Order: sequence, then structure tokens, then C-alpha cells
Amino acid sequence: MIGNDVIDLKLAAAESDWRRKGFLEKLFSGKEIAMILSSAAPDVSVWNLWSRKEAAYKIFNRTTGMRLFNPLYFECRDLSASSYVFFAGQTVFCRTEITPDFIHTVACEKTEYFQHLLTVHQSEITKMNGLPFFEKAEKPHIATVSHHGNFVKCVSLVGNGLNLDLAVQGPVDGTFLGDLK
Repeated sequence: MIGNDVIDLKLAAAESDWRRKGFLEKLFSGKEIAMILSSAAPDVSVWNLWSRKEAAYKIFNRTTGMRLFNPLYFECRDLSASSYVFFAGQTVFCRTEITPDFIHTVACEKTEYFQHLLTVHQSEITKMNGLPFFEKAEKPHIATVSHHGNFVKCVSLVGNGLNLDLAVQGPVDGTFLGDLK
């Protein structure tokens, strides 16, 4: 599975005051907050970590069918361009691109999936059972779509021998996330 997230940095700066009381605590662990506040660019670090959590959540959602999101359940341990997100005993691998205008993260369940990623245009994405797919050679491939402000990023997992189940894979189990306050 794959997930992605894009953040328009100008829009995020205009619409979200992450410095307001309680904002960081709702989204980030104490260790993540310390990383943000000690970084050279805290504004970028907030959205860097947030984009990783969102990309990982898309994998979680697609594999479980659950549409519940508790950002504190997803843990980032560093700010490097290639990193990991940990949740519910699972690790996903992330690659994050940071530009002056946007942050874009792609998350994959397996590192070898990165070599099978294809950037596609939004018009090439179709939905089946509410999930995004990219069709190539009359075969559907898992896709992920993210848009924020002026940016849209669509990525598909395309390759021979990947042996992916294209449906929602896991059962919907309300206890999986624990307490969702």
C-alpha cells in the first residue's frame, strides 16, 4: 500500500496558527514537539511531520477500511527526508520533498515499492468502491491522491510481480486504534 500528502505552505501559514495553545499537543507527541521547537525551521517542521502522519494514515485507512484518525497514534522520530512512521505495530517508510512552496510526502508499506511509484495526473485517477486507482494496460493499480491549496499530487504503485490485493485488505475493527478521544 501507499499514501501521500501535500501541503501548500502559504495556505497552511495563512489558515493554521500552530503556535496557539494546545495545537501541537493534539497532533504530536512530546518528542515530536521537541523536534519541532528545536528545529531551525519550526514552521516547516510542523507540516513536515503532519504530512508524514497523513500519508501513513492513508495506508492505515486503505488496509483496515477504518476512517478514524488519531494523529497521536502515528509517531515520527526524525525530520530527515527519508524516514519512518510507526503506528499500531506497523512501520511505513516515507520520503518527503520540501520546497519553498510545498511539502510532499509519499509513504510505502515496503521500501521496494518506491521503485514502482509513478506520478500520474489527477484526470487519470478513477475511483472504485471509493478508493483511487490508476488504470494502465486495462489493469487497475493502487493510487493515492492529495490536494491542498494550489497543489495536487497523485501517485500510483505500478509494476509487475507486486502481487497486491487491490481491495480493502483488513477487517474493520473498532478496537484497533484504541481510545479515540
